[in-house]
Amino acid sequence: MRRLPSLLFVLGVFALVEPACKRGQTTTEGNTTSAVETEIKIGQTMPYSGPASAYGTIGRVEGAYFKKLNEGGGVGGHKINFMTLDDAYSPPKAVEQVRKLVEQDQVLLIFQPLGTPSNAAIQDYLNTKKVPQLFTATGASRWGDPAHHPWTMAFNPSYQLEGATYGKYIASTQPEAKVAVLYQNDDYGKDYLKGLKDGLGDKAKMIIAESTYEVTDPTVDSQIATLKGSGANTFVNITTPKFAAQAIRKAYDIGWKPVQYLNNVSGSVGAVLTPAGLDKSVGLITVGYFKDPSDPQWDGDPAMQEWRAFMKQYYPDGSLTDANNAYGYIAAQTMVQVLKQCGSNLTAENVMKQAASLVDFAPGMLLPGVKINTSATDYYPFEQLQLVRFNGKTWVAFGQLYSSR
Repeated sequence: MRRLPSLLFVLGVFALVEPACKRGQTTTEGNTTSAVETEIKIGQTMPYSGPASAYGTIGRVEGAYFKKLNEGGGVGGHKINFMTLDDAYSPPKAVEQVRKLVEQDQVLLIFQPLGTPSNAAIQDYLNTKKVPQLFTATGASRWGDPAHHPWTMAFNPSYQLEGATYGKYIASTQPEAKVAVLYQNDDYGKDYLKGLKDGLGDKAKMIIAESTYEVTDPTVDSQIATLKGSGANTFVNITTPKFAAQAIRKAYDIGWKPVQYLNNVSGSVGAVLTPAGLDKSVGLITVGYFKDPSDPQWDGDPAMQEWRAFMKQYYPDGSLTDANNAYGYIAAQTMVQVLKQCGSNLTAENVMKQAASLVDFAPGMLLPGVKINTSATDYYPFEQLQLVRFNGKTWVAFGQLYSSR
């Protein structure tokens, strides 16, 4: 079994320096090995710079949550040493940073690394090393494959499930739909597209135009103009925040007014719709599974009030309208739940076992009815989604909770 490492070596944006009980350091004299307990080392890479830097706030809010936890004594008396490093949304940089975290800093696990390209680049390495790649901040299908990658587990709802939700809704409510799709040219975009086609079923011929973009592209303006020219009256926008805002704004500015579906990973009012223009975003449809902090219906909700108090105290520079900050908070709570279930058996093997043993875990910021469940054969924590529509101020739920179970 891989035991917790020995040396207090503090790195990263939110590395925490308070000493705790020592766990996992080994000293060897002849054939005698003794263990000395220490803190729980958790590693992460996050795009604090580069084309997906809007997501960097996720790592910051998670670091703030672990700081709060440590001030209360940590988990089972063990404080969390959280090392979160910038990978600039670059797969080679992610590989470099993860190798450092594993081989030099000897972290117990890699938590919430963000992005399909970066996670794909580190997946085989972490599985070979038997280091948990836990709760990836991406919903690509490859993160839910315990038979071939038992050390990798998703956090986001499956992109294929989300795409299928849009497809089924379009097929059932828009019989005359002519669909145009913009998607990132990688596994992330292709998974959404596959789900969309699966959901449309025998109506997949409704898709009359597809266009892709690369993460290095400066804009997607030309793609939007081309898709408008196709004559489509429905637009499925499968993009990360920077490009999502561009696409929404450009469609409006050139007079294209299709029914628009926006993937959940870019559904933040603060980080995407505000820079795109709230007036230009009216009518957008996406899915939700946690409470939108910009939605006034949750103002009196105890969980929302607790989150806002946390933000004001531990992350005052973080936006109270950015859904990414609610997302990161929930992810950190889920990580802590896994550590609590581990008890004193803080090994990589037991971390994965407990991560695959979550039963009806429901942090307060989740939408009513949404619960986290995992098993040894189900590595997707979320399988319930709610369609929501933007009214110019916030997302408003409609229809029933969609579940793949």
